[in-house]
Amino acid sequence: METTRFETFFDAIIAIIITVLVLKIPQPATPTLNGILELNYIYAAYFLSFLILYNIWYANHNLFQVVDTIDNSCVWIYGTMTFVISLLPYFTIWLANHVYSVPAETMFGLIFIVTHILNTLANRAIYRSNPYNQQLHDLNFNSYYMNIPIIILVLGFILTYTVYVPGIFICCLISVVLWILLGRLLRRKAYGN
Repeated sequence: METTRFETFFDAIIAIIITVLVLKIPQPATPTLNGILELNYIYAAYFLSFLILYNIWYANHNLFQVVDTIDNSCVWIYGTMTFVISLLPYFTIWLANHVYSVPAETMFGLIFIVTHILNTLANRAIYRSNPYNQQLHDLNFNSYYMNIPIIILVLGFILTYTVYVPGIFICCLISVVLWILLGRLLRRKAYGN
């Protein structure tokens, strides 16, 4: 399958999910600065979820600049990832309304872990379906550095289940920032810019 139609479809899905995500943010109870500040957890959760979705979009946009075709396994993995990230608005608001809830933290963390794993599997499937693409090979998806966000998220689970309930939320934020920075560093290393 050519990637242009698929990339357009995936871009539209991410745009819809971001739109649903922002529509889940309630209006402040009062039209004051205090009313806005009362929603601080909701804004923080929205920001984190937006970063996750934006990073997925940006990484795939850059990836599809060097890939011309994908096979059915890539399409199925992306379809599964689309299903998982479509749950993000629901679990974002649940987490934002219950920051000190272990189940809410757990589900949000699981969405992030599954998304990261599916994104890694999709990258590897694309690599397998384009074995002679040197630009793709230079991106080095097998870098061990890309496992650092998962390790940090596992630490978040340990924190949540032992001493600090919002540990998953905090570690998700650290993980997504690292995910963005590591992706950027690996692209710079591959292309020298």
